[in-house]
Amino acid sequence: MHLLRWISCLGLEQQISAAPTSSHQDYFLTDRPGRRQLIAVGTTLVPWVLLSHEKYASFAAENKKGFLPVTDKKDGYSFLYPFGWQEVVIEGQDKVFKDVIEPLENVSVTMLPTTKQDIRDLGSPQEVAETLIKKVLAPPSQKTKLVQATEHDADGKAYYTFEFIAQAPTYTRHALGTICIGNGKFYTLTTGANERRWGKMKDKLQTVVDSFQIVNL
Repeated sequence: MHLLRWISCLGLEQQISAAPTSSHQDYFLTDRPGRRQLIAVGTTLVPWVLLSHEKYASFAAENKKGFLPVTDKKDGYSFLYPFGWQEVVIEGQDKVFKDVIEPLENVSVTMLPTTKQDIRDLGSPQEVAETLIKKVLAPPSQKTKLVQATEHDADGKAYYTFEFIAQAPTYTRHALGTICIGNGKFYTLTTGANERRWGKMKDKLQTVVDSFQIVNL
């Protein structure tokens, strides 16, 4: 599916044309071990968020050891991220948490408005994931490979979850993502790590992806 057609289906033309093209990609996709770089929200860990709303009670109960929860009641989503990651501000991203030592280890959430009601309206998991990876999640200079893409339902919503590899000249990033449509928005959560650390990080990253939930506002 051509990108412009795909964007048109979502009703995102203005948002895409106004969005930054490479600044957040360059920030994430530069592997600089040992360099502590932060675009400041602060150097302290993001505090525990009290989940008082009934919609988020089950999510709070499922919190896992070694992870902290994020709940965005305004935009209607929640997820877990590994303890020790810190929040940073990246233009064009709604939420970003990352490891300051291993910058390829991060999670980000983006949202764009859409008139579609279901992610399945855009195509199969493979079609949508491949388009998103090649046109949005990795710069054109990188060689990408979709490893797998699957579909699952949760609370009446369809989610596409996928695994991919993006190869740059000096490093390879192994990543996971999940996408869903709800509340008039197209949600994308992506997380990943340097390929050399994939074996150590893949279970944690899978927990992050599996924890992502959309709730009706």
